[in-house]
Amino acid sequence: MIFTDTHTHLYLDDFDDDREDVIKRAIDNNIKYMLLPNIDSSSIKRLHDLCDRYPDNCLPMMGLHPTSVTENYKEELEIIKSQFLQRKYYAIGEIGIDLYWDKTFKEQQDYAFRKQIEWAIEMNLPIVIHARDSFEEIFNVVDEMNCDELTGVFHCFSGTKQQAEHIINYGGFKLGIGGVLTFKNSGLREEIANIDLKHIILETDSPYLTPAPHRGKRNESSYINNIATLLSEMKNESLETIAEITTNNAIDLFKFK
Repeated sequence: MIFTDTHTHLYLDDFDDDREDVIKRAIDNNIKYMLLPNIDSSSIKRLHDLCDRYPDNCLPMMGLHPTSVTENYKEELEIIKSQFLQRKYYAIGEIGIDLYWDKTFKEQQDYAFRKQIEWAIEMNLPIVIHARDSFEEIFNVVDEMNCDELTGVFHCFSGTKQQAEHIINYGGFKLGIGGVLTFKNSGLREEIANIDLKHIILETDSPYLTPAPHRGKRNESSYINNIATLLSEMKNESLETIAEITTNNAIDLFKFK
């Protein structure tokens, strides 16, 4: 049984005291693959160092996070783009639009999102979309730019059934399901109850969005098991089936095997 955590920030300083133990715990709990999204130029070295240390388990992605889009966003984009000439990445991410924290750079976020989608199409790489308080804005962009070459995942999906169907209808996109599924009041279980497993990949977004029963603690990749267990109950499928389908979905999307 092999699970894949398709979105985890294990290189952040939240893990500085016990990173090795966290990764060993994930591997011991059958989470063999962990995909690491970038944030901005300041996180690149730590991301690379971790992937170089665990090349069989930690797989790098490269992108400019929407909350890091500020006055110097064009300079940041140039730094991000230059990385693709230096090593292999499995996706462009995480990218998108975040209007929860600050709307000051809304136009610049839109520009950065579109620019990185262009790179993804050129490089034949999937995109990892961060959408917070911004589904309408994200859909406006992807509706316009979607094509046969564009694939990706709506990371940390917490939307409605209608929004899930909108994403699925793009043809090349998955839903990233994480700890929100386990939150009693999130409503996500009802919204994705009838979504076929072929459209779903698993993620933690650690150290954030810790699933029940660990809420209030730092999230980590081994907690994929909590998300998968609930999903298996919802779908009336074995844990082995959930692992097989979601990992195969991840492999199909990110091409890491």
